[in-house]
Amino acid sequence: MKIYAYNGRCNVSGQNVRLLREGMKLSQEQLAARMQVEGVPLTQKAISRIETGERVVADYELMLLAKALNTSVSVLLGT
Repeated sequence: MKIYAYNGRCNVSGQNVRLLREGMKLSQEQLAARMQVEGVPLTQKAISRIETGERVVADYELMLLAKALNTSVSVLLGT
């Protein structure tokens, strides 16, 4: 599968993930732990790569990131 970058990023949600995570005073490791509890084996490094736009975010990951950050998918997507 070919991955295309949009404005040099592999996702549009990473910046909002970072802003919300920091607003909740969560570390990347703590957010990764919340995701792991939901059954998604993300590491701190994966969260970092999402936030910097280096990693694609699957639709199910986006839904669970929204849950972990107490927000909606629309907010993560900036819509």
